[in-house]
Amino acid sequence: MKAIFLALIGALSMPCATLLAQEIAPSTQKAVLITGASTGIGRNMAETLAAEGFFVYAGARKQADIDALTAIDNIMGVRLDVTVQEEIDAAVATISAEGRGLFGLVNNAGVAVVGPLIETDEDDMQFQMDVNLFGPYRVTKAFAPLIIASKGRIATTGSISGILSGPLLGAYSMSKHGVEAFTDALAVEMQKFEVHVSVIEPGNYVSAIVGTLKRRIEAREQSTEGSLYEEEMNRMLTGMESNYDKGPDEVSAALLEFLTDANPKRRYMVVPEQRQAEVTIRKAISELVQLNERHEYSYDRDELIRLLDEALAISDD
Repeated sequence: MKAIFLALIGALSMPCATLLAQEIAPSTQKAVLITGASTGIGRNMAETLAAEGFFVYAGARKQADIDALTAIDNIMGVRLDVTVQEEIDAAVATISAEGRGLFGLVNNAGVAVVGPLIETDEDDMQFQMDVNLFGPYRVTKAFAPLIIASKGRIATTGSISGILSGPLLGAYSMSKHGVEAFTDALAVEMQKFEVHVSVIEPGNYVSAIVGTLKRRIEAREQSTEGSLYEEEMNRMLTGMESNYDKGPDEVSAALLEFLTDANPKRRYMVVPEQRQAEVTIRKAISELVQLNERHEYSYDRDELIRLLDEALAISDD
């Protein structure tokens, strides 16, 4: 009894803020799952959110990566290959058993396939879509009950390539364009549950995707030799890594904004330079012009400007 009394006196002498923090921290710390968190943008996202006080379930495929992630404060590595339903189901069970709930889901796992569409083999196309498009679909479907229960948030890492469709990147752009449609449909469907849905669209930041791409090419013993686009392919593969020289801190900052803003945006385009923003916006405008071009219901210039002003007014609200 004396020990209990002394413990109570000691507790009462502690600052109220400290006592309150001890009582509410476990239940108020928001948990977020990030897929593809072992390297690159996903790893940066995981470390950023953990440093900001979130508890992060960091999805990875290799045990060494899972262990390395778990060693970081506020992070628990989880085995998760977004193409394997059994691993997705196991991750749901693991996270549910942890008892924190799940406030945020970040569909970040992604790969790239490069090559001319008329020479891309079906295995590569299937791989591209299986990870970048079916991955978010599978994972979101599996974790939806937890997100709905917390009235949480779902983000998917897209790309400005979901707007831009350049030569030799057709398969990748197709997958990221699909993410745009996935986001728009899911966002409307989840409104009734007060769940916010967004897509984060990075430009050229340092990531592990180029290295993964080159390792897959080597593993499959693929070569540009004999391609109708041999010169273009060699130039692209040589120059890809030199185009990615800025770390992805800005991408993680956009994710943090999405998770903490009371009124998050539908789209977060994040680029390291003005030129990438310009070409992306110009492409979206060009597509609008093409949709409007020479048909029975075309709008004239004044009507298009009126529509743009209405859209801008909605965006400003």
